[in-house]
Amino acid sequence: MNPSRHEICVVGGGLAGASAALAFAQAGFDTVQIAAPSRTDGRSTALIGPSIRFLERLGVLPALEGRAQPMFAMRLVDDTGRLLRAATVEFRAAEIGLPYFGLNVLNADLLETLRVQGDVYSDRLLRIDEPVVSVDLDKDHATVVTESGRSIVCRLLVGSDGRNSVVRTAMQAPVRAWSYPQVALVLNFGHQKGHDGVSTEFHTVTGPFTQVPLPGHRSSLVWVETPENADRLKALPTERLSEEVERRLHSILGAVTVEDPVQSFPLSGASVGRLAARRCALVGEAAHVFPPIGAQGLNLGLRDVEALLACAMEHRDDPGGAGMLAAYEARRRTDVATRTAAVDLLNRSLLTGFLPVQALRAVGLGTLAAVPALRHALMREGVEPGAGFAGALGRVRTLLPGQRASG
Repeated sequence: MNPSRHEICVVGGGLAGASAALAFAQAGFDTVQIAAPSRTDGRSTALIGPSIRFLERLGVLPALEGRAQPMFAMRLVDDTGRLLRAATVEFRAAEIGLPYFGLNVLNADLLETLRVQGDVYSDRLLRIDEPVVSVDLDKDHATVVTESGRSIVCRLLVGSDGRNSVVRTAMQAPVRAWSYPQVALVLNFGHQKGHDGVSTEFHTVTGPFTQVPLPGHRSSLVWVETPENADRLKALPTERLSEEVERRLHSILGAVTVEDPVQSFPLSGASVGRLAARRCALVGEAAHVFPPIGAQGLNLGLRDVEALLACAMEHRDDPGGAGMLAAYEARRRTDVATRTAAVDLLNRSLLTGFLPVQALRAVGLGTLAAVPALRHALMREGVEPGAGFAGALGRVRTLLPGQRASG
């Protein structure tokens, strides 16, 4: 079978992969996306800041109207029951002049919308619904072979094929992986009272218990527990599990009705030593793995895709060439490294019983509650990576001797 030739080949059918395929096709690149058919994903994603603007440029947001819930406020509650407990902190988007922090949308709805929008560019976006069985790389192109024996040759191979990435293995990128003694239960539920667009994260001794609003009287939940408790909870009848969710929420949303399915995911993390090499670039979970804390995973993946597209446009004569891949690596390395460290530190701070660490965490959250300028800087950093603390530092510098503008 003769190989088909394309500029861009995206391997992976998840949200980051579908976004990459759409983005490259929309930008005029001859693109192919290869992915095995995926199962339905019952989870949701809180899209924040740059992710929203990127999806808006892709033409995706209008189709999500009515299916995406704005988040007007986020609340952190220390529910550890420990001796040293942190103050409750509430962040409101209006405090920093924003209409909302982000939009929470079901992954299945977002994926469907990305695929429908991709159909608009069917003249330059080919989809192959098969798994990849081999990847061969050389200095001029990458060759991908699918399960049926189809051969695809491309100038840039985008690995968006998850934490066990075939593309990452082919490019021989070193990976440091770790696991946590935790499992995340992920589910959606209906509730009696309105959520008012507020997301509440209870910090418990086993990890975060995070309610995120969905349209109507519905919310999604990420519930981090020990493996033993996660198994026990998942086995409960729906009525009993609903009662347990209401209890853990301290009835702030009234009576709760848990919806099927209830999914569970062991928590782990991974840091990849190289994001691009040998005609390949990694995005999404092929490039970094996070526990589901702080709405970082997909938002970081979409920033990967946006940066990769920008680098490809800047090197339009040779997408996938050494210069383009070096530019992508430089553009993404710091963001990925700092977010990985921050999420890991937050999760481990909840698990530790070491009193000095508990005290530091309590003081830190107490300071956020008491100091508006610091709270505002953190909020800006959350919705606009690199802007919050850099902006705060800039404001401090203007107050230092010799730093004020003359006149």
